[in-house]
Order: sequence, then structure tokens, then C-alpha cells
Amino acid sequence: MIAFCSVAGAVWAQEGGQGAVWVQVEAQPSLRAARERVQYYAGRLEDVNGFSLGGNWYGILLGPYSREDAQRVLQIYRSEGQIPFDSFISQTASLGPQFWPVGANALNRGTVAAPAAAETGTQAAATPEPQPEPQPADETPAEARRSERELSAEQRKDLQIALQAAGFYRAAIDGAFGAGTRRSMAEWQSARGHEATGVLTTMQRRALMDEYNAPLISVGMQRIQDPQAGIEMPMPTGVVRFSRYEPPFAHYDSIGDMGVRLILISQPGDQATLFGLYDIMQTLKIVPLDGPRERSGDGFVLEGRGNGIVSYTQARLEQGRIKGFTLVWPQGDEDRRTRVLEEMKSGFRRTDAVLDPAAGADAEQNIDLVSGLQVRKPRLSRSGFFTDGQGTVITSAEAVRGCGRITLDHDYRAEIVTTDDGLGVAVLRPVDPLAPIAVARLRGDAPRLQSEIAVSGYSYEGVLGAPTLTFGRLEDVKGLRGEVELARLSLAPLPGDAGGPVIDSGGAVMGMLLPAPQSARQLPRDVSFAADAEAIRNVLEAAGLRATQSTGAATLPPVELNRQATGMTVLVSCWD
Repeated sequence: MIAFCSVAGAVWAQEGGQGAVWVQVEAQPSLRAARERVQYYAGRLEDVNGFSLGGNWYGILLGPYSREDAQRVLQIYRSEGQIPFDSFISQTASLGPQFWPVGANALNRGTVAAPAAAETGTQAAATPEPQPEPQPADETPAEARRSERELSAEQRKDLQIALQAAGFYRAAIDGAFGAGTRRSMAEWQSARGHEATGVLTTMQRRALMDEYNAPLISVGMQRIQDPQAGIEMPMPTGVVRFSRYEPPFAHYDSIGDMGVRLILISQPGDQATLFGLYDIMQTLKIVPLDGPRERSGDGFVLEGRGNGIVSYTQARLEQGRIKGFTLVWPQGDEDRRTRVLEEMKSGFRRTDAVLDPAAGADAEQNIDLVSGLQVRKPRLSRSGFFTDGQGTVITSAEAVRGCGRITLDHDYRAEIVTTDDGLGVAVLRPVDPLAPIAVARLRGDAPRLQSEIAVSGYSYEGVLGAPTLTFGRLEDVKGLRGEVELARLSLAPLPGDAGGPVIDSGGAVMGMLLPAPQSARQLPRDVSFAADAEAIRNVLEAAGLRATQSTGAATLPPVELNRQATGMTVLVSCWD
């Protein structure tokens, strides 16, 4: 089956007929398939070339010829059955980089003479090969009109849609073949090397629809019924295959090298179940963060783009059953993805069955998986602490460097107010104001050497769901080189603790824990550093913000100290 790229068709239609032209015999949706076919033709015909057509399509073309020679090559090779009947003449402007012959650049040379075989109509191949069955003769204009009258209204509209997709038709899709439709048919015929009669023959109609359906044909779209999930819909069976059930999902994993995935959604439930699924789906890696989200009382739609994929999810609650699907497609193939997705959405049907939530108990157990789908994880997570009642946060500059998205406690987006790279401190503001349980009180006087201190932080980068306290001592009120804005601690934190508040026994914040220094010297494991409270206060004031001052307090009981530390500490996550 031959497939053609409809996007290129619009370009060909707009090009003039001057200069070199080509005879396009095939287009393939992958480079591997195109290389196989181009070698097949190169062993039988002269002047065979392969070019990228854009949109992951690759064309096999003969030429470049003058238009007169191209018409002769097209006519003779068609009549001999050496090229498909729906081959056509195309323009140089529609061609991208050349992949065959390797190292060739036929776009920058003049025309070549038509091969002798095309002049005389003799067989070009030296070795006789089995020939395909001869194509039936095409219809006369009168016969074409008679066969056209047998078309249904839907078939007429389909032809208009196909002409529109190819760039030839711009009027209403009404199934009426008026002057505008006839003109677009004639333009399509001319662009494909046919006589421009304005009435498509049966074979031309088939070629036009094959061209329009090429994206579907290329991925093997077929209507499939999944009896266990209770879903029937068109699926790209050439690029996905059923893998397993892990309720509420039926997994159809990728085959080949495109990386397409399809997940069917099927579960019993009510509106609360639907809303829970809506929240869960947005935590999955297959639903990138950037994209619109829509939720109503009985359904939702999620779209996401990023990390090399485009994802679309829809689900709807009807009669106590939630059903839908997620299609994951590689970025850079938007025309084909859109066409496939439209077909899937319009052809989605529900049947009575639904996946049993209790099934799949033997599936892989993993905290990073939800029913076999990987949970999205940040690039890194560090700690921070609230400095005012609106949710302003101090954290380490390392935690927010180069992030596509920053969140507080995973659920709240934040933006950078300012950073001090020299000190290693960043100030964040939540996109929507927050109301912290507790706010840091910055210490105003110098702490006592060898006093006990603690760092509140997400040592395991959020795995535990709450901050922990790591205890130590204040060793010095300056850095190793005498930096007055630093304090040296005897403390053995983990990377996730960086950015967390360093608090004294009374709960006052005396600084922010800095990440482990990167240097050629290996310091003892319990040597850590903090940006002191005065330096943090200066950063906040430079940004037009004010910090709460500590008034001094007696030593707090461990329970109260932990309560205050937990209330002011926040998980800061950096997402790609």
C-alpha cells in the first residue's frame, strides 16, 4: 500500500511548473522502510533518489527531469506497471535532505535526460522480475461522473475533507460538488500529473483518500475491542501492542522505534473516584507538566508536552464506570499525531465490562509506580523555610538553578524573586499565596560557640513526606577563610537537607544550611557550612522583603522544637 504526505501536497499545489521536476513513486513513514524501497527501485530503474519530505516521511523519486520528460516517464512506467498507478509529478521545493544515493546532492544539479527505457517503453531492468498485476484502465470523464453519482453524502464530504487537508479546498464541507469543489479537484489532478477534468475517477478518488489516510495507514489503524476493559476504539496497531492489565489501566506498549504508547482507563467509581484519578494522572511521567487541564463534574482532559513526548488523556464517568484513554506520542510528528488522535476520539465506544480493581495483585510493587506507570519525579529536591505569612521561602541557589518548574511540597508552584550566587541563597515566592503553619524568626545576635544546633530538612528529598531534624554543634561564626557571612557547623547532613533552617535550642533561625562545598580538598564528613542570619536578612531586604526578628527564647522542649521546625520547613523541588 502506498502512502503520501498530505502536507507536502499543499506545497506541490502552490509551486509552478518551471524548472526541474520529479516523479514521486512512493512515500514511507520511516527511514528504514524508505531505504528498503529505494534500493528495490534502484535495481530496476534509472535516476532513483530518496529525499526527506518532512514530518517523518521519506520519498522515493525519479529525476530530476524537464516537465516534458517527467510526463513521459510517468506515462510509460505507469503503463508498464513499473511504478504505482498513483505516482505523480512533484516539485523540488517540497524536498528536504537527500538520503539516497548516499552522499549525493541531486537538488543542486540540472535536469537529466529521460532514460532510454522511458523513451522506447522497453523494460529497464536487466534481470526480468515478476511484474505486478496490471492496473485497470481509468474511467472516461463520463464514466467518472456516473460512478460519482453513486457516492453517499458522507463519501462526498470525505473527499472534500481530503482535498482540504491537501491544501486544495477552502470552502464548506457540505458534500455538494459545486464550482469550488470542481476547481479544487482539477488543481489536485494537475498537481498529481492527471488530466485536469474537475471530475475525479474512481481510482483518483481512491488515491486521494489513501493520501489523506496515509497517517492512519502508516501506523496500522484498526478498530480493536478490549473485552475486559469494556472499550472499543481505533488503535494504531502497527506501533502498539497489548501488554498487560494493571487496573485501572490496560497497557498497550510500543513496538518498533516510534515510542508510541496507549493506555486504556477502565474502573468502577463515582465522582470522587474520577477526581482522584484526575489528580493521580497528573503525577505520572507520561503526562508532562506543560499543557492545558480541563475538569468537569463527569470527566476530564489532560494534555502535556515535554521531555520528547506529547500526551493526551481523556476520561468520563457514566453509569458508575470511568473509561477513557491516554495516547503518548513522540514530539515532532504533530500532523500524524493529530490525525490519529482525532480518529481515536471520534471512534471511542464503551461496552458494559470494566476492569476489576482487585485484579493485578501480583503486579510489580514499587513506590515510583502507579498501576505500572512511572510517577514523575523532580530532577532534585532540597529544603527551604518560610520567612513571612505570604509563603516567601529561603532556599539554596543550587536547588532552583536551571529549573523548568519549581514547586513547594510538590503541589504549589513558585517563582524566583532573587538569588545571591555568591552566598548560595535564593528567595522564592509562591504563585498563589500560602499560609504557613510557622514562620522563621531570624536570630539578631551572634550565637554562642559550641552551642547545640539542629537542621530541619528533607534529608531523603521528600521520600518520608516530612522533614527530619539533624543535630550538631556550632563550631565557628565564620568560614574557613574568615568569611563573616558564614558559620561552620559540626554536622553530617544529607544532600536533601541543603536549604533547610539551622535553628538554635530556642527555635530561632541562625542560618541556612549550604550544600556540601565542591573543592579539590576532601573535608571531614561532619564539616558543614551555613549562610548566617544577618546575610539572609540582607538578601531579603535587597528584594524589598522583611524577615521576622527573634526576640530570644528559652530552650524549647524537643516536641515543641520539632513542631516549630516542621511548620516552617518546606520541600523545594526542581523539575525539568
